[in-house]
Amino acid sequence: MQQQRRNNRLKQLVAIASLSLYLIVGAAEPAQAMHIMEGFLPVQWAVFWWVVALPFFVMGVRSLTHITNENPDLKLLLALSGAFTFVLSALKIPSVTGSCSHPTGTGLGAVLFGPSVMTVLGSLVLVFQAVLLAHGGLTTLGANAFSMAVVGPWVAFFTYRLFASSGHQKFGIFLAAALGDLVTYLVTSVQLALAFPAASGGFLAAFAKFAGIFALTQVPLAISEGLLTVLVWNWLQSYAADELKTLKLLRSQA
Repeated sequence: MQQQRRNNRLKQLVAIASLSLYLIVGAAEPAQAMHIMEGFLPVQWAVFWWVVALPFFVMGVRSLTHITNENPDLKLLLALSGAFTFVLSALKIPSVTGSCSHPTGTGLGAVLFGPSVMTVLGSLVLVFQAVLLAHGGLTTLGANAFSMAVVGPWVAFFTYRLFASSGHQKFGIFLAAALGDLVTYLVTSVQLALAFPAASGGFLAAFAKFAGIFALTQVPLAISEGLLTVLVWNWLQSYAADELKTLKLLRSQA
């Protein structure tokens, strides 16, 4: 039994590693940004988004600590959720000046562990990419974390719960990942419009411009992310069934 469990974990790691290799090798040349690039936001807005995002991060640390203390066996699945987010959010398509479009990968972790935990994992991903890959930045970390690691996961979580409760689990996972992705960019559009209102039309005109440009690349990316997340979910059902049972996520399909 123990040997079979180790084999299942090995298969799970191989599956995720293969997925990561495929995504990295097949990725286009990355843009020099991660959501909003370093120094792009005015100081007052950079500070504002740091202040808004920080309480969610603190709440997430408490939730993460509770989960790891109660169920140490879930640490591998936590790491895989973070790696999934890191890989997907490293795929970038240039979009609005000072920003870019890409999948977020936060929907899977939000479904598995809840939005608070995903706030921590998503924020850590943003830190690593800002420091190691020069994608995004530390001054804009609060804004990027609020859009990708706070709002996106909460939308994904509630979307999943809505559909899973009615028996449509896999459709809920697809929609959670897709909407979590799209909402992230709506929030980014709001952030950019607040910082740089249009000379004619103000905030609303700027928001329409930013959101419209993002939509050209983000809608197909969101659909693709939803489908990919369902694929990964199918793998987890095969190779991490015990962990999913611990999380009470194995449900009968409608």
